[in-house]
Amino acid sequence: MSRRDLARLSLAGLVGAAGVGGFAAPARSELRIDITRGRVDPLPVAIADFKGEGVEATRVGRTMTEIISSNLERSGLFKPINPKAFIQSDLDFDTPPRFGDWRQIAAQALVHGRVTIPSPGQYRIEFRLWDVFAEQYMTGTSLTAIEESLRRAAHIVSDMIYKRITGEDGYFDTRFVYIAESGPQNRRKKQLAIMDQDGANHKFLTDGNTLVLTPRFSPTVQEITYLAYYQNRPRVYIFNLDSGQQEVLGDFPGMTFAPRFSPDGNRVIMSLAKDGVTDIHTMDLRTRRVAQLTNTRSIDTSPTYAPDGSQVVFNSDRGGTQQLYTMGADGSNVKRISFGDGRYATPVWSPRGDLVAFTKITGGTFHIGVMRPDGSGERLLSQGFLVEAPSWSPNGRVLVYFKQTPSDRSGRGGTSKLYTIDLTGYNEREVITPLDASDPAWSPLLR
Repeated sequence: MSRRDLARLSLAGLVGAAGVGGFAAPARSELRIDITRGRVDPLPVAIADFKGEGVEATRVGRTMTEIISSNLERSGLFKPINPKAFIQSDLDFDTPPRFGDWRQIAAQALVHGRVTIPSPGQYRIEFRLWDVFAEQYMTGTSLTAIEESLRRAAHIVSDMIYKRITGEDGYFDTRFVYIAESGPQNRRKKQLAIMDQDGANHKFLTDGNTLVLTPRFSPTVQEITYLAYYQNRPRVYIFNLDSGQQEVLGDFPGMTFAPRFSPDGNRVIMSLAKDGVTDIHTMDLRTRRVAQLTNTRSIDTSPTYAPDGSQVVFNSDRGGTQQLYTMGADGSNVKRISFGDGRYATPVWSPRGDLVAFTKITGGTFHIGVMRPDGSGERLLSQGFLVEAPSWSPNGRVLVYFKQTPSDRSGRGGTSKLYTIDLTGYNEREVITPLDASDPAWSPLLR
């Protein structure tokens, strides 16, 4: 979807906007999911069809309902109730629902809405969220969208419901960029691809004639950075998602690894290998000046910034085994933070700043885990033959990564798929992709 299309998707009324449709939002709702605790039971929620007059409005209404229901269910925090159980079938958008009917089917929250067509090609979408047991209106809004932005409208409504009930920002209006893979494992074709977080709107960004690796989103603009091989030489590129234009960030001597944006989007941090030594460098995107942050005889790689940009986490074998370290953004004050059995790699600082996700290899098994930035509180969330490359949702509650299964000696067989899991470690879901997939990166919330 182009920026021009996005500009035509407008919000008319925001979360908690008192008086939407004449219903005053309560000062404080009784209904809330506390996601700061460990595992919680999914909240039963009734999501009624968004009603509309005519075939077209009815179609759009059903599509909105399906996308919102799927988003909330995949989060693991909500349990949509089968519509066949609904008692009240005559929901009116302008009057409160019969709460007793919804309590009888154990619904704790009720979502309903309507779709109108103010002019050809434009859809007005309105929704309301109710606390069934407290009999209170919680939030609602209206949006105007064109056909191409209807899925975004459903994701925005899903994010509003998630935030109103959990108290934290949602992550449904986001995208994944990843490496789409095809062919035998020993002759893999690798393409850049992008899609919505639920797998919709899939698009290949490169044709596979050039090997591409490690894509990552800019935190501030519609750009990604990635590594690609040009005439067998690795180069760091910037890809503008609006224009489709690619730009070579620079030719660097030796091998280049894992470029990542700084939180303000003004720098890229990466590893450069030369003469058997790999160190971490940054490039100022405005001046193209390169600065070296580490200077050892070891392999220092996989750097990512803390969300405030003040620190960097990376992995290094400077202590004899591959472990995680932090340092100041200028390369000062290096500290080792991982001390468990095995090797640690691909660290990524949570957008909330409270955790670092990583890959751990121990006993011949790969794991995805998290620990606090000081190295305490290590927890392993997923494991497999090859499980790697975690990337955070923008609210810091969910990770996306890939799992690969073994292939035979000729490179045949085996699969590589994307998965998501929340911090409880109990809600692992496959993300369906057209081809095999690896090295995903989660975008910020779209603007």
